[in-house]
Amino acid sequence: MDIDEIPVREQNMFGPMTVMAVTKFERFFRVVAGLHVDKQDLRRYSDFVNQMVYHLLLRGQATAKANGRDVIEPHDLPITKGLQESIQAFGTLEEDIEMKAILDHISATPPLHLAIGAETESKLADIAGGLSVALAHTFKLVDPSVKNPATEDWERAFKIFNLLL
Repeated sequence: MDIDEIPVREQNMFGPMTVMAVTKFERFFRVVAGLHVDKQDLRRYSDFVNQMVYHLLLRGQATAKANGRDVIEPHDLPITKGLQESIQAFGTLEEDIEMKAILDHISATPPLHLAIGAETESKLADIAGGLSVALAHTFKLVDPSVKNPATEDWERAFKIFNLLL
């Protein structure tokens, strides 16, 4: 499936998102990597989270099918060592920033051929959080001087993650 064909939850991110949620989103990137993102970046961020979670679920679906199961379990997802470390870092930050509710709202569970297990579903916000930590660090690795990621920075980050996930 081409990246442009990936289903993304159709919603107006700014309608249901409260000012408090936008503030937490901005604070998250500031704390993790010293980045200044704004409400305009929220749509890009939402697209990123949805696409990367979808990629992981597609691979998890293939693993579950290969093992003769019709439910995607957490161990089916291709969580690398680096992503696991980012998930753990998110867990530490989560206590202070409280982003999980936002990620529950943003990370869509796309239509798949197999069911997503309850345990897997419950881990998606943390996985999205880990992806978010990795994204913030990626901006700084690619350009240590970046303070406010521009469109080109977001596109570059998408390409890097699409190569790896």
